Amino acid sequence: MQAGPSPGVSVETIYKRFGSKPGLVRAIHQAGLAGAGPVPAPERSDEMSATEVDPVAILRNWATLATEVAPRTAPIMLLVRAAAATDPEMSVTLGEMNRQRLDRMAHNARRLAARAGLRPGLTLEHARDVMFAYTAPELYEVLVLHRGWTLTEYGDFLYRGMAAELLGPAG
Repeated sequence: MQAGPSPGVSVETIYKRFGSKPGLVRAIHQAGLAGAGPVPAPERSDEMSATEVDPVAILRNWATLATEVAPRTAPIMLLVRAAAATDPEMSVTLGEMNRQRLDRMAHNARRLAARAGLRPGLTLEHARDVMFAYTAPELYEVLVLHRGWTLTEYGDFLYRGMAAELLGPAG
């Protein structure tokens, strides 16, 4: 038996609104990225990193935002990753989601560097890649979903790991 939409919602209505299965997945993912607050998480992140001068505080805030967003986005990305193995549309969608996250981490790396927060000799690309790895849905999956870590433990791990890898001696 194939699962269908909720009673009263036709498949045609869903496709009319989202255009396709990837369109629906993208919309769900975007809603997850917004987080729980009335202001979307990326906007809160940008506002904070534009005004906060302490790189330690910036990383702590980003780790907190990650604990808010990961429970909403990681399961979606993991589902898309599994589907991408056999569905070309989902493979494209996964690539788009990963590029979007990589672009966001590049943006965050530039913000952190502007606060003189990167350790000496660290390139923006390396900082971007570190943040990309620490925000990977697979890391959330292993620590929270499989090992049962709390979101607080997960957030502390993200902060400590990023701080150790990214910040200079003062951090």
